[in-house]
Amino acid sequence: MTATAAVVTPGRRTPTRRHSSGLPGQRKSSNLAVYFVALVLVALMLAPVAYVIFGGFRTNSEITLDPSGLPTTWNWENYVNVLASGVFWRQVGNSLIAAVATTLFVVVLGLMAAFALARYNFRGRGAFYALFTAGLMFPMTVAITPLYILVRDLGLMNSLAGVIVPQIAFGLPMTIIILVPFLAAIPHELQEAASIDGCSRLGFFWRMVVPLAVPGIITVGILVFVQSWNSYMLPLFILNNEASFTLPLGTQAFASQYSVDTAKVLAFTSLSMIPALVFFSLFERRIVGGLTGAVKG
Repeated sequence: MTATAAVVTPGRRTPTRRHSSGLPGQRKSSNLAVYFVALVLVALMLAPVAYVIFGGFRTNSEITLDPSGLPTTWNWENYVNVLASGVFWRQVGNSLIAAVATTLFVVVLGLMAAFALARYNFRGRGAFYALFTAGLMFPMTVAITPLYILVRDLGLMNSLAGVIVPQIAFGLPMTIIILVPFLAAIPHELQEAASIDGCSRLGFFWRMVVPLAVPGIITVGILVFVQSWNSYMLPLFILNNEASFTLPLGTQAFASQYSVDTAKVLAFTSLSMIPALVFFSLFERRIVGGLTGAVKG
């Protein structure tokens, strides 16, 4: 009998078998557990929203007899009455004006400030960036009393300008923190080539920086818009005239005025939530993509 020996070629590694981290059954069970927990969390978050929306299709007697039940007959009258009222659309218009104006100013000012902080070295650059970073640690609730005094002294009480100006100030720190990595990731060779071709700093900003920073601009624009649309604390202190109420403040006033008509209040509340939910759902990928780019930069 001849013994066969395994020939090992020099320089080659013998194939090794990789061991899996777990059995297929264990991986499947762990995935099912993760999915189950995720579904439970989603259900807990969506249950109040579904209750408000379905409650608007019910009558007050149905809500009193069975608060957690579904509509026996779909009553569209509550939603039709809210949509037919001029109060609702006036408050939608006020919220839209405040959100659009805040978003435009925050994006323009934040982009210019982030461009200077990301592209140029100057004395106090780190201090300025630290100042904007510290702005994230002070919520509006902490500064609401000084803001009220400042807005009153400026003569902006009972006006949308008194809401827009503070919202711009509180929206700039987040905008600058997100945009600085985007602008810092632009190659300096590109700016040098543009300057050789005779492009000024302002021309480089408008022709090169703004187009390249579009994902970050869209991200901060969406975040600022939704934050302004849902703002409640600041309008509560600044706006006292019902004609200038924004939608969150108007919802609270409507709930107080029609406290006995629960179904109508739920219909008004659900219609107030829909614009922000639709807007955020449509641009969810833009937000995630922009934040991912900011982290990479």
